[in-house]
Amino acid sequence: MIKAIAIDDEMMALEVIKSHASKVPFLDLVSVFSDAIDGLEFVKNEEIDLVFLDINMPDISGIDLASLLPKETMVIFTTAYSDFAVKGFELDARDYLLKPFPLSRFLKACQKAQEWKDLQPSDALDHLFIKTSEGQIRVNFAELLFCEAAGNYVTFQLDQEKLISRMTFSELEKLLPSSFVRTHRSFIVNKNRLDKIERHQVHLGKHTIPVSVTFSGSI
Repeated sequence: MIKAIAIDDEMMALEVIKSHASKVPFLDLVSVFSDAIDGLEFVKNEEIDLVFLDINMPDISGIDLASLLPKETMVIFTTAYSDFAVKGFELDARDYLLKPFPLSRFLKACQKAQEWKDLQPSDALDHLFIKTSEGQIRVNFAELLFCEAAGNYVTFQLDQEKLISRMTFSELEKLLPSSFVRTHRSFIVNKNRLDKIERHQVHLGKHTIPVSVTFSGSI
């Protein structure tokens, strides 16, 4: 079951989403919001899988709001303006619904979200495999201290070795459990391995990792 909310400043649009959602058996639309900030606060305090998000809103655009949502929250943009489609997919939106959209198109978007959710690793998984120059290498989460981004490559710092794999940080974040958090645009750390937390940096053994203002709330 997908737990979802909808955020749109037009009540008629919210009514359409509520009507469509009631006909999708694997979708639970728990609430709708005409105020974007109220919707954002709700997502941060509840376990929500998916947000149907209008783009053109008065106080904050859906594009900007999407960047503030938790990384694991899926987004399906809903808008009357097709010009936003490319930008929407740059933000890894699961789909893009152009108003007015029929039930069949809404259902297809929901199915995409369900398929994506089914592919995501659960916190019960204790490892991942990464592709390196030496082949596919197993990385146990318990041994992984932190990850550092460098362009299209990521360095995995383990207890006894360092591995490098070609991938982006956005790709990596989808593979890691919730115990791994972003502290900086270039660093993801294992919260379970932190030895010391300071205002602008954290320590994992002999390693010191910066904490930027943007991600200071994640620790």
